[in-house]
Amino acid sequence: MKAIVDCNSFYCSCERLFRPDLRNHPVVVLSNNDGCIVSRSDEAKAFGVQMAGPYFLARPLIQKHNIAVFSSNYNLYGDISWRVMETLRTLSPIVEVYSVDEAFLDLTHIPANELEQAALHIRETVEQWTGISVSVGVAPTKTLAKLANYHAKKHKVQTNCIKVLASSQQIEEALRTTRIGNVWGVGRAFASKLLNQGITSALELSNMTEEWAHRHMGGVTGIRLVRELKGIPSIQLEEPLKTKKMIATTRMFGEPVSDINSVREAVATYTTRAAEKLRRQHSAASIISVFIVSKDQDHLIDFHHGPSISSHTTLPVPTAITQELIKPAVSLVDQLFKRGTAYKKAGVMLSGLVPQDSLQGNLFTAQTKNSNRQLMDIVDNVNFSMRDDVLKFGAVGTTRNWKMRQELHSARFTTRWGELYEVS
Repeated sequence: MKAIVDCNSFYCSCERLFRPDLRNHPVVVLSNNDGCIVSRSDEAKAFGVQMAGPYFLARPLIQKHNIAVFSSNYNLYGDISWRVMETLRTLSPIVEVYSVDEAFLDLTHIPANELEQAALHIRETVEQWTGISVSVGVAPTKTLAKLANYHAKKHKVQTNCIKVLASSQQIEEALRTTRIGNVWGVGRAFASKLLNQGITSALELSNMTEEWAHRHMGGVTGIRLVRELKGIPSIQLEEPLKTKKMIATTRMFGEPVSDINSVREAVATYTTRAAEKLRRQHSAASIISVFIVSKDQDHLIDFHHGPSISSHTTLPVPTAITQELIKPAVSLVDQLFKRGTAYKKAGVMLSGLVPQDSLQGNLFTAQTKNSNRQLMDIVDNVNFSMRDDVLKFGAVGTTRNWKMRQELHSARFTTRWGELYEVS
């Protein structure tokens, strides 16, 4: 049996940790740049606040019902997420972190008649140790566990945020009452396609043959989905990815930027962040890519298909040295930037990664250049201990007027000494 533990309204729950006055109060959290609503408490949902809706459109409703609003606080959310996952690792031999607020657990060691009690123990332990409320779904496969979790969250009062699908009758009932668009792995396009073919529920999809799934649902992926709905494990728990094959840092600007120096500073800053991640996994990059997005363009389309706003360069030697990555990144900005155009987003990607210890020193360069890695280690250690980029390169600028707008940001209670929660 497999379980999935899903934090309830995770971002809102993190904000409530240090605001007990908001425990039963409606709360929403906004996306980068305070643009859209990305998390809602149950109370906010009850008032009709729409998920992913623009903040400026929802503001009258938010003000009418006195809903608390926060900008995204990723330092806080990341640290609380780590605490939740570490708690889960004490409860199961195998934990697959699926997202910042979800994880799959292996419960094969739990007898069938003890699954409900085990799920309750998981929920209570996470809530007691971290303060974050969670829902737990248990079933024979990952897809059915997601479906069980969906019902646990949809009917919190009746299920106590726990749903176990152990018997064939329980599984069939859950499949029958699940709309096809709510099945894990069925995207919007596939849901529309299936509805046109008269398949409206998860049960109807589970009754389809593997041959049909192969023909109509993307080959092997469709077969796995149908098998999982039938209760046949076909998607295994995965080991955590310790070494990434690509590293990226992208951000929206606080407001559209039309001067090249600001774009250069932003890209230099994102390159610095990416280089830190690169060194953290002891890798070096062979290729650096940069993209910038103009105000009136769809970055999801242009990034993939618009070569006029994205470019890359292959480095002469793989490197993890920040200044050796900033220089080509800024050069790419000079190639891409068009005067008179306002830009809303930029990003840097490092690829062609190789192990850092596979790089050889150069006998024909000065010793100081070969020692740059030691310098980077010192910079990383100082910045990690002191925070807020105490040491930085001049290319990243000092004013950073292009930074994201986060006007409703809460304190970083768990990761900054100067922002610790005070109890009087």
